[in-house]
Amino acid sequence: MFPKIVQVVATEKYTVYVYFEDGKIVCYDVKPLLEKEAFGVLREIAFFMNACTIMNDTLAWDVSGNRDNTKCIDIDPDTLYELEAVKEQIV
Repeated sequence: MFPKIVQVVATEKYTVYVYFEDGKIVCYDVKPLLEKEAFGVLREIAFFMNACTIMNDTLAWDVSGNRDNTKCIDIDPDTLYELEAVKEQIV
């Protein structure tokens, strides 16, 4: 069982800092996904940053805008936790 995600912070560089309850922080680079049709909505930086949230217990983007878990783009939490830990770089 992986620790719970407690915070996500999107950046203007199409990366997201993901904070886990055990203190681990990872930086997820979304840029490689932007070429895929399913992730096309994330290409608009305002949407990418403003819709970034926690849904389904993981990093997600609220596509519908009304917290509908069936209408979101989310990333497997196992994938996120396996990333190398980083130090927070947000200033």
